[in-house]
Amino acid sequence: MTAIQQVNGAPALGAAKAVAPVAPANTLAGLAQIPPIALLGVPFDHLTMADAVKCIERMVETRQPHYVVTANANFLVQARRDVELRRILLEAHLVLCDGTPLVWASRLLGNPLPERVAGSDLAPLLVQLALKKNYRLFLLGASPEANAQAVARLKELHPTLNVVGNYSPPFKSLLEMDHAEIQQRIGEARPDLLFVSFGCPKQEKWIAMNYHGLGVPVTIGVGATIDFLAGRVKRAPRWMQRAGMEWLFRLLQEPRRLFQRYFGDVWHFAGATLAQCWEMQWRPRRTRPTSPSSLPVREKRWQRVQVSERLDADSITRDEAVWAQALAHDGHSLLDLAGVRFIDSSGVGFLIRLQKQLRRTGHHLILVAPSDRVLRALRLMRLEELFETATDALEARALIARRDREQSTLVVVNGASRPLAWQGEITADNAERVWRLTEEPINRYCAQRRKVFIDLSDVRFVDSTGLGIMVRAKQFAERWGGSLRFAGAQPDVRSVLRLSRLESGLLDDAA
Repeated sequence: MTAIQQVNGAPALGAAKAVAPVAPANTLAGLAQIPPIALLGVPFDHLTMADAVKCIERMVETRQPHYVVTANANFLVQARRDVELRRILLEAHLVLCDGTPLVWASRLLGNPLPERVAGSDLAPLLVQLALKKNYRLFLLGASPEANAQAVARLKELHPTLNVVGNYSPPFKSLLEMDHAEIQQRIGEARPDLLFVSFGCPKQEKWIAMNYHGLGVPVTIGVGATIDFLAGRVKRAPRWMQRAGMEWLFRLLQEPRRLFQRYFGDVWHFAGATLAQCWEMQWRPRRTRPTSPSSLPVREKRWQRVQVSERLDADSITRDEAVWAQALAHDGHSLLDLAGVRFIDSSGVGFLIRLQKQLRRTGHHLILVAPSDRVLRALRLMRLEELFETATDALEARALIARRDREQSTLVVVNGASRPLAWQGEITADNAERVWRLTEEPINRYCAQRRKVFIDLSDVRFVDSTGLGIMVRAKQFAERWGGSLRFAGAQPDVRSVLRLSRLESGLLDDAA
């Protein structure tokens, strides 16, 4: 244990208590020994195309719901201004590199991704996998014509392929879609693989809202791939794909639609990548690792890990056994980062993976006294709101207790000027529970002809499912002759509302 010391040891990586959905470590075991690399704050898994297919096969075998993202530079640029999309990419079970510029960027940052794993190349391989394993396939989205043509073409090429359903819903905004009908169609078909083609970020937000309830083992956003499968849009020649010039081929096909997007992406992606390289790769002075200093704190519900001066790809790989114990520990984790003098893009990627796995097992990760170097890296990647921080272990344990109380309460009813208050995070995981706790008080206040305010000042994040609950609450109050507004929205919540064009319709800043 040369870099860190962990207290309260546990079994090896991937042996953590299983819950749904399955944590990535279980699925990636033996495939992703190299830590992920964070590009503009999004962690990319170190997988080749063949590895990705194997990993998805393992996901199907678990029968637990997963969602897979094939992200390109446009995804990263959008995620920098869309906090909900950023959270979705951070929480995905698998994030694959769908862009040669991302491979180039990873080389500059010192942890090169092995190759581009394009969704348009992955989908045909998954079709072959479905053919071999008799997996059930469902195609959702694209235009009705393209969807039908894709199914017909697949059946023509592969007569025994088990396509159990396809549907192209009417074009509507995310919150206006008939989710119940879509869920019913997919539920009756019981697919193993679900291809979703609504375009980014709509398809990623739809998947995050619905994947767990659908129970499909693997749901993947495929963008224009259904059009490719239908033969309606041509792929670039192989030499252009290998040279990273497929974007130019697409631009020549659809210049009016793609010109502004592509050149905007180049400008923002290049600038942000160079800033990340300067801050985390080129400018920092190399520090020499020191002997670890352990903090022998033993508690049943949490562990404390002290990190050495470096948190990078080499140190994470070298101390894999120690980190495996930390990941497998059945409790909360306190990560002491006070002594970290160097953190690279792989170190940030690893923190994201650790956070993700702990959240999926119902536990918290608290960064204790993070150094200036760590804080600068998180701010650069716009991840400071993702991690909870504390100055010492005592404050960390108090923060964990507070978050647990929030999760158990969610809705506070009182007699103040804002009689209702939501707290914590309102997401697809708990939105229906929030609604059940909110419905009766709204009904009661509307019967008294009171104007209802729901206080959001203690809400840290809300996703599209949470937005749907907000809209439902407002409409419910109006049906009962009352009125309802939300007040005290924090910046991340306000940002999600603004991008959904619901800010003025739901918020009352004067309340």
